[in-house]
Amino acid sequence: MSNTMRGVYTNVTKIRRTVFEEVARLAYECQEEDYSWVDELPYQIIQGDVASYRESVFLERAIVGERIRLAMGLPLQGVDKPAKLSEGVAEAAKPETYYEPPLINVINFACNACEDNVYRVSDACQGCLAHPCREICPKGAISFEGGRAVIDQSKCIKCGRCANVCPYSAIHHHTRPCAEACGMKAIGSDDQGRAKIDYDKCVSCGQCLVNCPFGAIADKSQIFQVIKSIREGDEVIAEVAPAFVGQFGGKGNVDKLRQAFKELGFTGMEEVALGADLCAVQEAEDFLEEVPAKMPFMGTSCCPAWSVMAKKEFPEHAENISMALTPMTLTARLIRKQHPKAKIVFVGPCAAKKLEAMRRSVKSEVDFVLTFEEMAGMMAAKDIDYTQLAGEGSSDFDVASADGRGFAVSGGVANAVVNAIHRDHPDMEVKVASAEGLNECRKMMKAAVKGKYDGYLLEGMACPGGCVAGAGTLQGITKTAGAVKVYAKKAPIETAPENSYCSLIHELERDADGKRDTSDAVAESFEALKPAEE
Repeated sequence: MSNTMRGVYTNVTKIRRTVFEEVARLAYECQEEDYSWVDELPYQIIQGDVASYRESVFLERAIVGERIRLAMGLPLQGVDKPAKLSEGVAEAAKPETYYEPPLINVINFACNACEDNVYRVSDACQGCLAHPCREICPKGAISFEGGRAVIDQSKCIKCGRCANVCPYSAIHHHTRPCAEACGMKAIGSDDQGRAKIDYDKCVSCGQCLVNCPFGAIADKSQIFQVIKSIREGDEVIAEVAPAFVGQFGGKGNVDKLRQAFKELGFTGMEEVALGADLCAVQEAEDFLEEVPAKMPFMGTSCCPAWSVMAKKEFPEHAENISMALTPMTLTARLIRKQHPKAKIVFVGPCAAKKLEAMRRSVKSEVDFVLTFEEMAGMMAAKDIDYTQLAGEGSSDFDVASADGRGFAVSGGVANAVVNAIHRDHPDMEVKVASAEGLNECRKMMKAAVKGKYDGYLLEGMACPGGCVAGAGTLQGITKTAGAVKVYAKKAPIETAPENSYCSLIHELERDADGKRDTSDAVAESFEALKPAEE
C-alpha cells in the first residue's frame, strides 16, 4: 500500500484544506437561512481567469465546487445538468443531519483515468542483444521495433517477468495510485477509464483519497453541521483521538488543544485515550475468557475498517474479532454520563470512524465526526495559532495511561491489552501478531484461520503505521508516531487497569435492557450506508 505522498504538502493538500477553511469561515459568519455564499465560494477560492492547476479555470472551479458540497455533507452534483451549488444546503444545515451514502466519492471529471496494472517499456530500453524480456515472456507479447522492446497489450497477462529480468529496469509496472492504496481492491474503472469504487468492498479507510495525486477522491464532512450546532448554543464536547499529538504543532499540549476548542466554540474536550484504557481492559477480559476455550484466536476491535474487512471476508470467523466497544464509543458514553444533553464530536485521523458513529443497533453516542484536517480548517477560519496559545481548562476525568495514548501507533493496542492481562496473570505468555494495511491484515487473517495463530491476540490496523497514518492526519507518519510515543511516556500511569474509570466498563457496555452492547454491528452500519441503487 502506497504512502509516498503522506506528509508532503502539495497543491492537492492546499486545495483540500482551503475548502475546509473557507466552508468553516462562512459557516461561522453567514446569516441564518442565507446560503447564497455557497454559490460564490468557488470564485473566492479560485480567483481570476487563468488556471493554476488544470487546463481550465472553469474545470478548477467545478472541482472545487464539488469539494465544497462534500465538505458540507452534500452529495455530488456532476456537470450534466444545471444546478446551483447551494442546492440542498438548507436541509443539510440541521445539526442532526447525517451523511447520505456514499461517504467516499470520486469526482469523475477530476479523475485522470490513470492506467492500472499495465506494463510499458520506457526510454531506458537499450535494445540489448540478449532480449531477456522477449525470451521469458510466456505469451510472446514482446517484440522489437526500431531497436526497442514493444509490448502487445492484447497478449500481455501482467505476469511481470519481463520487468524482473530487464537489466536496465526499462519496463515499468503502471498502477493507479488510488487502486494501489486500496487494501480492499475496491477500485476499478468506469467506461471512460476513470476510477470507480465498488461499495460492496469499500470499508471507507480513506487511503485512496490521500493517495490520489489529482485530488479526485474526497469524503464527506460534518464541519458545517458542527458549527451550526455551536452557533445554536448547544453544549458541544470534543473527544480527541490519541493520534492528535503533533498534528497542529506543539508536542502533546493538551491545555493548548483545550483552549483551541474553547475558542472554536466547544464547551469541553476529553482524550479518547481514556476510552482506550477501558477498551484494553475489556479486550483483556474477553481474551482470558474466550481464548482458547471458546475461540482459537481473538482480533482487536478498535479499527473499524480492519474489523469490517475481517468480518466481511471471513464471516465464519467473525466472532473471533473482539466484540468490545471501541475507544471512541466508550469515551462518548463516559462523557454522556456527566453531560447527558451534550453533542459529542469525535476528532481524529480516521475516515471510517464517520461510519462507525452512524451505527443504529449499537448506539455510538457520537453525534459528529471530524478529522484533524477538518478541525485544522476550523482553526484557520478563526485565525487560531495553536502553538501560540497559552493553554487553559481542565478535564472532567483522570488522565489516561501511557498504554491508552499508545493506541495511535501500530502495535500499541496489542501492547495495552497484553499489559492489562499481565495485571492479574503476570507470568502468562500472550502471543501477539500484528498487521498494518488491509492487504497485510488479510494475510494475517488467512494464516489465522489455517491455524497458524492459535492462542494469539491479533492486532489489525487498516492504515500502514496505525492511526497516525489515517486519511485525516496533517503530519508525516514517522514524525507523528515518534511524538505520540514521547507524549505517552509523560502519562501519570502506565497501564490501562490503573485508570480508575475502568471500573465502569461493564456499566458503559450495557444497553437500556441491561444487555452487553458489542461492536458486532459495525459491519451492519457499513452495509446500510451503501449508495441506493439507481
